Amino acid sequence: MTGKGRTMEVIMMPFHHQGHLTPMLQFAKRFAWKGAGSIRITLATTLSTAQNMTNSKNNNNNNDYDFLTVESIYDDTDDSQLKFMGRMGKFKSEASLQLGRLITTKSIDNNKCMLVYDAYLPWALDVGKDHNIQAAAFFVQACAYMASFYPMFLEEFGSDDQHPVVAAAKAESVPSLSVELPSREEMERYAPKCAQSPSSDDKPNTVKKSLHPVYRMVVSSITTLHLADFVLINSFDHLEHQVVKWMTNLWRVRTVGPLLPSSYLDKRIKSDVDYGINPYKPNNEACMNWLNTKQAASVVYVSFGSVANLSVEQIAEIAKALKKIPSSFLWIVREAEQEKLPEDFITETSEKGLVMSWCTQLDVLAHEAVGCFITHCGWNSIIEATNFGVPMLGMPQFMDQFLDAHFMEKVWGVGIRAKADEKNFVTCDEIKCGVNEIMYGDKANMIKENAAKWKDLAKEAVGEGGSSDKNIDEIINWLASS
Repeated sequence: MTGKGRTMEVIMMPFHHQGHLTPMLQFAKRFAWKGAGSIRITLATTLSTAQNMTNSKNNNNNNDYDFLTVESIYDDTDDSQLKFMGRMGKFKSEASLQLGRLITTKSIDNNKCMLVYDAYLPWALDVGKDHNIQAAAFFVQACAYMASFYPMFLEEFGSDDQHPVVAAAKAESVPSLSVELPSREEMERYAPKCAQSPSSDDKPNTVKKSLHPVYRMVVSSITTLHLADFVLINSFDHLEHQVVKWMTNLWRVRTVGPLLPSSYLDKRIKSDVDYGINPYKPNNEACMNWLNTKQAASVVYVSFGSVANLSVEQIAEIAKALKKIPSSFLWIVREAEQEKLPEDFITETSEKGLVMSWCTQLDVLAHEAVGCFITHCGWNSIIEATNFGVPMLGMPQFMDQFLDAHFMEKVWGVGIRAKADEKNFVTCDEIKCGVNEIMYGDKANMIKENAAKWKDLAKEAVGEGGSSDKNIDEIINWLASS
């Protein structure tokens, strides 16, 4: 451990979404532990998140947030009627003022202060620099996802010769990336349909209005990355070594993952046994008791995360496939989604399957009975399955999930991406064939061997002297000496 000496204040500000909050909280835990008592961490978040964390701690003694202070910098209880861009604009307007006040408070009599901000909120960097403190951008997606936006950034900002990233590209001082990434047209097909178009009063000379608003957030984050003291990514060097090496030509990139509880990785942080937060109430006892009755690598685990909204037709195809495969299955279907299940499906499959509304995914993937994971390919799910060496059948739904699925199959060789039609619909036969190939087919042994290899490398990265472990030490030592 490192960083002993004068107390250092670290403010962490995640994007207010479960998939963004969880990895940043895990980084906070490890950062505080590595700081050996010399680091005080404040989580700057929305009022609802602060309340949920407080309630979770009060209701469950296992959820220990003693390593940080939670501060609300934005009251989000009355913005549910606003559309996506409206919510983000209101959040920026109000939270930036409160963040500035928080930095001022934390910086009193202490010039060792650092802001770690979700890269989806690039305005936070301006606030940090205005208050003369160090700041690090934090990405919850893969390095490859961010690299895939680099050409889009150049298209949008290519006329700005004063921007250092644009200037470097025109001077051809940035080498070509050897990893194949999707085109802009492909990326735009992956965009979510829920966000509204940019408003007419957007500031000029920023980003073209034709760009999807969610993608505009990502591209906007790239415009200021060169000003960040570090760019932190929830990945590890071996997993994306080519992309990491390429990114270091542009930004001060450091991988700090996989950001999972220590009990599932290096086991060095005794108190770090779970994420500490759940979007839904899990029924772990029922899940674990059921899995305990199954043979090793015999169960297909199905989960599309806390956000994905599958159609009735797609759920019906998954249900047909699960009926036809010889394997047992554990299917997580959120309560709000269960009415989409085919009639009598649960009772008809009760001898081979279990349908639950929620379960702690870490415990499921860690269980020896699980032999295949049907997933939406969200980065948190990908990094978790990689850590546990579980082969995957990918059914991505939007944005980075398609890129994650590509790398999962083509680069890391730990699974198969199910073939979908032009509307991203996957048939029963495609799901069934994919599962059978992963569990029993010609590719099964190769996929399992690759999964075991990445499992070992993931643990090596966060273990003592591993790449992510050394990167975190470097950041703490840099902050202490700044």
